[in-house]
Amino acid sequence: MTTVFRPRSRRSVVSAGRERLTITYLDPATNEARTCGLDQAAGAPVERCLPIRRIPSYIGQKHTPGWFYSATTGTLLGFESHLESQWLTLFDHEHDVVGIATQALIIDGVGVGEVWAHTPDIFCRLADGTARLVDVKNPRRLGDDDVQQQADRTRAFCHELGWDYRLVGAVPAQRYTNTAWLRGYRRPLHAGVDLVPRLLALAASPLPIGELLSFIDAPEIALPVVFHLLWHHQLACDLDRPLTLSTLVTTTEETQP
Repeated sequence: MTTVFRPRSRRSVVSAGRERLTITYLDPATNEARTCGLDQAAGAPVERCLPIRRIPSYIGQKHTPGWFYSATTGTLLGFESHLESQWLTLFDHEHDVVGIATQALIIDGVGVGEVWAHTPDIFCRLADGTARLVDVKNPRRLGDDDVQQQADRTRAFCHELGWDYRLVGAVPAQRYTNTAWLRGYRRPLHAGVDLVPRLLALAASPLPIGELLSFIDAPEIALPVVFHLLWHHQLACDLDRPLTLSTLVTTTEETQP
């Protein structure tokens, strides 16, 4: 069962000086709520935290909550809507994303004459040690005043920490279609694992997938291996165009000698 942290009650506060910002998250070791200021927020292990708020699920709701298996974390991540699960698919495939958590922290802001709190939808830990916060909204609501105000506050918070912030609506359709397909080939290889060195050697220079398969005695086994290598960034292609046998693939810098 997901532990739920219920933040303290809030009241209007008038104070002078700079806005005070804190985050609250569930300690991954003890599952207890921890609150810290900006001086410690950057190092907080948010990518390993459970959701700090319960994702609602009830009969008749318009959203479609559920669980997303992340290849990045090897865990299940809760999501509030199908749109959110689509963005999780894209982030799970991003090479620079090394950790993901959902509904993992509450940002508290206390400024002149107001207090506010916000729980971003997605937290991504990046390979350089920084982070990205993401809010996923219905595309029809992206221009709403309250959505933009929340985004401005969260973006300013991220700027203080050197983090990235994104307010997103619909996913890029073709990139999501391709990435969702490749997601089916993300698990460890068994059949065809011996084909990997040859496929990578052949793809040292860009060539169409169909031509790459023509050099292999068992192309029906090699094709899933190609998809696996594309998911794991050992091969690369243009995911913003339809993925076909004519798609050009090549090895990435990591796999080149």
